[in-house]
Amino acid sequence: MNEDTSKGFPLDHAPGVHALLEPEKEPQKESMAQLCFEIFCALIFLGMIGLVFYNALLRYLFSSSYPPSEEWARFLFMYITFFGAIEAFACNKHIAVDMLVNAIGGAKRKCVDIVASLCSLFALGLLFYGGVVNVLQTLDTYSVATDVNMAFINGTLPLMALAGLLVELRSLAQLIRRPVSTFHKG
Repeated sequence: MNEDTSKGFPLDHAPGVHALLEPEKEPQKESMAQLCFEIFCALIFLGMIGLVFYNALLRYLFSSSYPPSEEWARFLFMYITFFGAIEAFACNKHIAVDMLVNAIGGAKRKCVDIVASLCSLFALGLLFYGGVVNVLQTLDTYSVATDVNMAFINGTLPLMALAGLLVELRSLAQLIRRPVSTFHKG
């Protein structure tokens, strides 16, 4: 057992020490599609920042603003939010509370994971349905400053929900095929 002489605690029980002692895994190579998606999201984010900066500069220097830039920045913020949610969901980097799930293992954990996945599918299905209804309701609505059809802007919600549904269905299929013996306590 290794001892940390500065604090007197054994290293085997220190949080996070095992992660430091394990050899680093080789990073996964990004696919071309993933790289393009990340560049697309970065361009949206930079566009939003540029528009906000441009408008702030106009207000500070000339005491006026350009209203379409505010509206486009808001639209780009919506896009980056939903596309970021797609990426987080697809890469399994979303926020999850797993305190209860980590306390169980075996068949019980597999059952809980399957129920959680089914609940996620239900919630994503509701989001998709609500998003489609919202898009259909805004087909004849246009934004004030830019005259953009709001169905184009609101279409990000059902798009995100559909991507989430596909990712969750793939995850559920893998979960069902996975042997019970691989479900360990956290």
